[in-house]
Amino acid sequence: MPALHQFVAGYSQGDAISNEARTLRDLFRGWGYTSEIYCEQHRTLPELRREARDLATAPQTIRPEDIVLLHLSIGSPVNELFGQLRCRKALLYHNITPPEFFRDIHEPLAAQLARGREQVRALAGVAAVNLAVSAFNAMELETLGYAQVGVLPLVLDFDALRAPPHRGRLARYADGLTNILFVGRGVPNKRIEDVLSAFYYFQKYVEPHSRLIHAGSYAGLENYQALLWTRIRQLQLSNVELTGSIPQAELNACYQSAHVFLCLSEHEGFCIPLIEAMVNEVPILAYAAGAVPETLAGAGVLIKEKRFDLIAEMLGRLVHDEALRDAVLARQRERLDLYENRDLETELRAHLAPLLETT
Repeated sequence: MPALHQFVAGYSQGDAISNEARTLRDLFRGWGYTSEIYCEQHRTLPELRREARDLATAPQTIRPEDIVLLHLSIGSPVNELFGQLRCRKALLYHNITPPEFFRDIHEPLAAQLARGREQVRALAGVAAVNLAVSAFNAMELETLGYAQVGVLPLVLDFDALRAPPHRGRLARYADGLTNILFVGRGVPNKRIEDVLSAFYYFQKYVEPHSRLIHAGSYAGLENYQALLWTRIRQLQLSNVELTGSIPQAELNACYQSAHVFLCLSEHEGFCIPLIEAMVNEVPILAYAAGAVPETLAGAGVLIKEKRFDLIAEMLGRLVHDEALRDAVLARQRERLDLYENRDLETELRAHLAPLLETT
């Protein structure tokens, strides 16, 4: 029987693609397939190297009858090897952030992203099955010459999202301050500087007894983090926490402590934290960029203009206006119910049918 493997550009704890790869690996094994995750060894977190195969071994271990699913997310040798391998192929496009966001902040990463976008173009027609995690991403592939792109939202581990929170962090945030939360990597396209600007108006004019929490890794973008700390000092903000990467239990504590989730990102291929906020009953205020409107699907509060004073006012209403808050949370529950009750396993199997039917 052929195997059903996955290729990822990086393999770590906590990031969305690694989490999904683990979930899919378990799913594929449940279907009866041998299934491994392949990644460059130096891009694999050391403590995870026992559960991921070194990409360098792929040409020797993957057979022509095997199936490989590529998670396409950044410029990487993984993409090039995927194109060269003699096997049956599927790809799942998570989107590649435009390099312009990283110019003058992290030029090597900007170059890697530009390379990734070139690799996306080069892979058109290589895979028998082309998928994207959102219609926004699917349209991007179609403009590059991909045919019949299917949409498969991210397969999430809801049990992990609902696991008990870290008691210490939960207790620390239960101190009477109003907690505004954003979750996501510490990268320029997330526009965390805009979150700071909105929080400035919120703390100064709406709710002085407030805290801003950003949970997400700044690994490799420490200079961007330094710019944010400079901005925090310039604005004389108090009670701002940039937690860095934290375990799931601590992240769950952040969500459960939050009064509002604020997302002002300007490029998202899906935005998993929006779903996570819904799971934790946190009202969402988000900027309508990329796939954000699609992911919210009418839930939360969507804004189309970055007027930081008005954003601060709406944050205040979501905290204090009980009727508005209840209405927003009710619509978010409806959206979450539709998402969680989709049979994504069956949908994935249907998408992969052209490859699976010949096994």
